[in-house]
Amino acid sequence: MDSALVPYSPIVQRPPLRWPNGARVALWIVPNIEHYEYRPKFIRVRDPWPRSPHPDVLGYSMRDYGNRVGLWRFFQFTDDLRLPCTVSLSMTVIQHFPEILEAMEKRNWELMSHGIYNTRYHWNFSPDEERAAMQESREIHRKLTGREQMGWFSPAITNTLNTFDLAAECGFSYTADLYHDDQPFPLRVKKGNLLSLPYTVELNDVLSHRRGEEAEEFARQIRDYFDTVYEEGAEQGRVMCIALHPYWVGQPHRIRAVRAALEYVLSHSGVWLARGAEIADWYNTHYLPLIESHLAAREASNG
Repeated sequence: MDSALVPYSPIVQRPPLRWPNGARVALWIVPNIEHYEYRPKFIRVRDPWPRSPHPDVLGYSMRDYGNRVGLWRFFQFTDDLRLPCTVSLSMTVIQHFPEILEAMEKRNWELMSHGIYNTRYHWNFSPDEERAAMQESREIHRKLTGREQMGWFSPAITNTLNTFDLAAECGFSYTADLYHDDQPFPLRVKKGNLLSLPYTVELNDVLSHRRGEEAEEFARQIRDYFDTVYEEGAEQGRVMCIALHPYWVGQPHRIRAVRAALEYVLSHSGVWLARGAEIADWYNTHYLPLIESHLAAREASNG
């Protein structure tokens, strides 16, 4: 990581992070509710649909299953377990599919921007283009929910060297574009403030599938991951993010295994079920002054 953006700090040397009511783990459930263009209007660095010539009916149909069927199965799953979620959202979803917006609003889910479409990569965007996409995202959110959007996550993980400065400039309070820590961490942006929340590419169902793993193996990883951070969280609070995609986890042969793993996690005390903005707010209010003092002391001793 660029030390100018993210100062180095070993987690074992930081001031202890304590979550509300002494929780050991902040459990952050992030369903990715995405929209893929059937025939993308422009392609920059890579083709989002590998089966060419367009349209890639197979690829599109598999992902469309998530919004048509898998998501509604997932809603029932999270209702049963009373799981609050932070959605990694392609913003055009709530323009194209008002039923999905209504269902998420009913559950008080937080809507974190995952760009406009998941087929519009930000690689090679100029600062003006990237800023415009962020502003468009906030405007869509504001118009359809009446609220300001708090979280930013670049579509298809295509952040640029300008992403973090622009996210802070545009008014986002946290980003999910980095995977370097088990705790939130302040970023050194040019103007304003921005917090990195630990999204995951490890406990991520689609990336697990790409490694050739199926639902039972993914569920085992959830349990093993939790056991480790739960033990560590007695001394130093952790964030446990689980990234899910309704077109994958919402399949009939997968959802039971993942549900069982979440039931195991929830059987433990000391687990804080939190949305991204809640984690960021708690950290900024109760811990940010401590970590800033810690970083200042490290810089002074190293300087």
